[in-house]
Amino acid sequence: MGLAKLSLTPLDGERLGMSIEALFNPKEYTVSKSVPWNPQAAAGLDAPEMQFTTGQGETLALELFFDTYEKGSSVKQHTDALHKLALIDAELHRPPLVMVSWGALKFQGVVESISHRFTMFLESGTPVRATCTLSLREARSAMEQSNETKKQSPDHAKLHAVRQGETLQAIAAVEYDDPGEWRRIADANGIDDPFRLQPGQRLIIPPILR
Repeated sequence: MGLAKLSLTPLDGERLGMSIEALFNPKEYTVSKSVPWNPQAAAGLDAPEMQFTTGQGETLALELFFDTYEKGSSVKQHTDALHKLALIDAELHRPPLVMVSWGALKFQGVVESISHRFTMFLESGTPVRATCTLSLREARSAMEQSNETKKQSPDHAKLHAVRQGETLQAIAAVEYDDPGEWRRIADANGIDDPFRLQPGQRLIIPPILR
Protein backbone atom coordinates (compact mmCIF):
# COMPACT_ATOMS: atom_id res chain seq x y z
CA MET A 1 0.00 0.00 0.00
CA GLY A 2 1.51 3.32 -1.11
CA LEU A 3 2.01 6.41 1.00
CA ALA A 4 -1.21 8.40 1.29
CA LYS A 5 -0.99 11.68 -0.62
CA LEU A 6 -2.63 14.91 0.41
CA SER A 7 -5.39 15.94 -1.99
CA LEU A 8 -7.51 19.03 -2.59
CA THR A 9 -10.92 18.36 -4.14
CA PRO A 10 -13.45 20.98 -5.36
CA LEU A 11 -16.87 20.22 -3.85
CA ASP A 12 -18.93 22.23 -6.32
CA GLY A 13 -18.73 24.09 -9.62
CA GLU A 14 -17.18 23.18 -12.96
CA ARG A 15 -14.34 21.16 -11.44
CA LEU A 16 -16.48 19.20 -8.98
CA GLY A 17 -14.62 16.09 -7.80
CA MET A 18 -11.45 16.81 -9.85
CA SER A 19 -8.85 16.17 -7.14
CA ILE A 20 -5.42 17.76 -7.11
CA GLU A 21 -2.88 15.41 -5.55
CA ALA A 22 0.32 16.62 -3.94
CA LEU A 23 3.54 15.37 -5.53
CA PHE A 24 5.16 15.53 -2.08
CA ASN A 25 3.30 15.60 1.22
CA PRO A 26 3.78 18.71 3.37
CA LYS A 27 6.25 18.61 6.24
CA GLU A 28 3.64 20.18 8.49
CA TYR A 29 0.37 22.06 8.51
CA THR A 30 -1.22 24.51 10.92
CA VAL A 31 -4.84 24.65 12.04
CA SER A 32 -5.85 27.78 13.93
CA LYS A 33 -9.01 29.36 15.24
CA SER A 34 -9.82 32.77 16.70
CA VAL A 35 -12.73 33.45 19.03
CA PRO A 36 -14.01 37.06 18.99
CA TRP A 37 -15.25 38.51 22.25
CA ASN A 38 -16.68 42.04 22.40
CA PRO A 39 -16.09 44.10 25.57
CA GLN A 40 -19.29 45.68 26.88
CA ALA A 41 -18.67 48.90 28.78
CA ALA A 42 -20.21 49.00 32.24
CA ALA A 43 -19.82 51.74 34.85
CA GLY A 44 -18.12 50.84 38.12
CA LEU A 45 -16.27 47.78 36.89
CA ASP A 46 -12.51 47.32 36.60
CA ALA A 47 -12.92 45.14 33.54
CA PRO A 48 -15.71 45.08 30.92
CA GLU A 49 -18.11 42.22 30.59
CA MET A 50 -17.16 40.09 27.59
CA GLN A 51 -19.94 39.23 25.16
CA PHE A 52 -19.68 36.40 22.67
CA THR A 53 -21.54 36.92 19.41
CA THR A 54 -20.42 34.37 16.84
CA GLY A 55 -17.43 32.15 16.26
CA GLN A 56 -14.83 32.41 13.50
CA GLY A 57 -14.09 29.49 11.22
CA GLU A 58 -10.84 27.58 11.57
CA THR A 59 -8.00 28.24 9.15
CA LEU A 60 -5.64 25.71 7.60
CA ALA A 61 -2.17 26.79 6.45
CA LEU A 62 0.25 24.55 4.56
CA GLU A 63 3.02 24.50 1.96
CA LEU A 64 3.15 22.15 -1.01
CA PHE A 65 6.33 21.41 -2.94
CA PHE A 66 6.31 20.53 -6.66
CA ASP A 67 9.28 19.37 -8.75
CA THR A 68 9.10 18.33 -12.42
CA TYR A 69 12.80 18.70 -13.28
CA GLU A 70 13.36 15.01 -14.07
CA LYS A 71 10.39 15.00 -16.44
CA GLY A 72 11.58 18.21 -18.07
CA SER A 73 8.04 19.60 -18.03
CA SER A 74 6.66 22.82 -16.64
CA VAL A 75 5.68 22.74 -12.98
CA LYS A 76 2.91 25.22 -13.77
CA GLN A 77 0.59 22.37 -14.72
CA HIS A 78 0.41 21.72 -10.97
CA THR A 79 0.55 25.29 -9.67
CA ASP A 80 -2.09 26.50 -12.15
CA ALA A 81 -4.48 23.77 -11.02
CA LEU A 82 -4.06 24.95 -7.43
CA HIS A 83 -4.44 28.59 -8.43
CA LYS A 84 -7.84 27.89 -10.01
CA LEU A 85 -9.16 27.04 -6.53
CA ALA A 86 -8.86 30.75 -5.73
CA LEU A 87 -10.53 31.97 -8.94
CA ILE A 88 -14.22 32.63 -9.60
CA ASP A 89 -16.00 29.59 -10.98
CA ALA A 90 -18.27 30.43 -13.95
CA GLU A 91 -21.10 28.25 -12.60
CA LEU A 92 -20.89 29.46 -9.01
CA HIS A 93 -19.89 33.12 -9.49
CA ARG A 94 -17.42 32.54 -6.63
CA PRO A 95 -14.42 30.29 -5.96
CA PRO A 96 -15.35 26.69 -5.15
CA LEU A 97 -15.58 24.96 -1.81
CA VAL A 98 -12.59 22.68 -1.29
CA MET A 99 -12.01 19.53 0.74
CA VAL A 100 -8.43 18.96 1.92
CA SER A 101 -7.84 15.31 2.75
CA TRP A 102 -4.76 13.62 4.16
CA GLY A 103 -5.13 10.74 6.57
CA ALA A 104 -7.08 12.01 9.58
CA LEU A 105 -7.16 15.54 8.16
CA LYS A 106 -10.52 16.42 6.60
CA PHE A 107 -10.87 20.17 6.16
CA GLN A 108 -13.70 21.80 4.21
CA GLY A 109 -13.22 25.43 3.32
CA VAL A 110 -12.36 28.06 0.74
CA VAL A 111 -8.97 29.33 -0.39
CA GLU A 112 -8.31 32.60 1.40
CA SER A 113 -4.81 33.19 0.02
CA ILE A 114 -2.33 31.42 -2.23
CA SER A 115 1.21 32.21 -3.40
CA HIS A 116 3.67 30.40 -5.68
CA ARG A 117 7.45 30.65 -5.39
CA PHE A 118 9.32 29.32 -8.43
CA THR A 119 12.90 28.35 -7.60
CA MET A 120 14.32 26.29 -10.48
CA PHE A 121 14.16 26.71 -14.26
CA LEU A 122 15.29 24.99 -17.44
CA GLU A 123 17.55 26.86 -19.87
CA SER A 124 14.41 27.86 -21.77
CA GLY A 125 13.10 29.61 -18.66
CA THR A 126 10.48 26.93 -18.00
CA PRO A 127 9.86 26.65 -14.24
CA VAL A 128 10.35 23.13 -12.90
CA ARG A 129 10.34 23.62 -9.15
CA ALA A 130 7.88 25.55 -6.99
CA THR A 131 6.63 25.93 -3.45
CA CYS A 132 2.97 26.86 -3.02
CA THR A 133 1.73 28.42 0.22
CA LEU A 134 -2.00 28.11 0.87
CA SER A 135 -4.36 29.38 3.52
CA LEU A 136 -7.92 28.07 3.65
CA ARG A 137 -10.78 29.17 5.87
CA GLU A 138 -13.41 26.77 7.11
CA ALA A 139 -16.69 27.03 5.21
CA ARG A 140 -19.71 24.97 6.19
CA SER A 141 -23.41 25.72 5.92
CA ALA A 142 -25.49 26.56 8.97
CA MET A 143 -27.39 23.30 8.45
CA GLU A 144 -24.18 21.23 8.50
CA GLN A 145 -22.98 22.89 11.68
CA SER A 146 -26.37 22.58 13.33
CA ASN A 147 -26.54 18.87 12.57
CA GLU A 148 -23.07 18.31 14.05
CA THR A 149 -23.70 20.33 17.20
CA LYS A 150 -25.20 18.49 20.11
CA LYS A 151 -28.13 20.64 21.15
CA GLN A 152 -28.99 21.23 24.77
CA SER A 153 -32.64 20.79 25.63
CA PRO A 154 -34.29 24.26 25.51
CA ASP A 155 -35.83 23.83 28.97
CA HIS A 156 -34.49 27.03 30.51
CA ALA A 157 -34.61 30.68 29.52
CA LYS A 158 -31.50 32.49 28.28
CA LEU A 159 -30.43 35.69 26.53
CA HIS A 160 -29.49 36.04 22.88
CA ALA A 161 -27.65 39.02 21.33
CA VAL A 162 -28.99 39.79 17.85
CA ARG A 163 -26.38 39.83 15.06
CA GLN A 164 -26.48 41.93 11.91
CA GLY A 165 -29.05 40.54 9.45
CA GLU A 166 -30.35 37.93 11.90
CA THR A 167 -34.06 37.07 11.89
CA LEU A 168 -36.34 35.54 14.49
CA GLN A 169 -36.72 32.48 12.26
CA ALA A 170 -32.95 32.01 12.16
CA ILE A 171 -32.69 32.41 15.94
CA ALA A 172 -35.49 29.89 16.46
CA ALA A 173 -33.75 27.43 14.13
CA VAL A 174 -30.58 27.64 16.23
CA GLU A 175 -32.22 27.64 19.66
CA TYR A 176 -35.10 25.22 19.06
CA ASP A 177 -34.09 23.37 15.86
CA ASP A 178 -37.36 24.72 14.47
CA PRO A 179 -37.66 28.11 12.69
CA GLY A 180 -41.43 27.88 13.10
CA GLU A 181 -41.01 28.56 16.84
CA TRP A 182 -40.12 32.23 16.15
CA ARG A 183 -43.47 33.41 17.55
CA ARG A 184 -42.50 32.07 20.98
CA ILE A 185 -39.51 34.45 21.00
CA ALA A 186 -41.57 37.34 19.61
CA ASP A 187 -44.24 36.95 22.30
CA ALA A 188 -41.67 36.72 25.10
CA ASN A 189 -40.06 39.97 24.01
CA GLY A 190 -43.17 41.92 22.99
CA ILE A 191 -42.07 42.11 19.35
CA ASP A 192 -44.83 43.22 16.98
CA ASP A 193 -42.68 43.37 13.82
CA PRO A 194 -40.34 40.35 13.51
CA PHE A 195 -38.41 42.06 10.69
CA ARG A 196 -37.27 45.01 12.79
CA LEU A 197 -34.54 43.51 14.94
CA GLN A 198 -31.60 45.72 15.91
CA PRO A 199 -28.00 44.39 16.03
CA GLY A 200 -26.95 44.07 19.65
CA GLN A 201 -30.56 43.84 20.85
CA ARG A 202 -30.89 41.27 23.64
CA LEU A 203 -33.74 38.81 23.39
CA ILE A 204 -35.12 36.46 26.02
CA ILE A 205 -35.22 32.92 24.65
CA PRO A 206 -38.02 31.26 26.61
CA PRO A 207 -37.88 27.56 27.48
CA ILE A 208 -40.02 24.93 25.86
CA LEU A 209 -41.65 23.09 28.70
CA ARG A 210 -42.92 19.59 27.98
